[in-house]
Amino acid sequence: MIQREGERLLVTGPVTLANVAPTLEEGYAAIRAGAAAVDLAGVTELDSSLLAMLLAWLREAAQSGRTLRLDNLPGGLITIAQLYGVDELLPAGHTQH
Repeated sequence: MIQREGERLLVTGPVTLANVAPTLEEGYAAIRAGAAAVDLAGVTELDSSLLAMLLAWLREAAQSGRTLRLDNLPGGLITIAQLYGVDELLPAGHTQH
């Protein structure tokens, strides 16, 4: 689920293959409307679909000539990104430990 606080998107709850599609679309709309940061502190469960979603959002922002900051990256997400060799593509703000 996504909530918008100004230019920040707060992602909460599980982000898995079971529910990523509507979350992906909500994020696209928010990015098109000017969102500049994504806070992942509220993510309770994840799989590689969260990584795919974030990369898609980063691409959407870049196509609009903007950047998207990622805050509070869950450790599990960083591990998945490292396994895939794409961790350098994640513009992290602040990271959870």
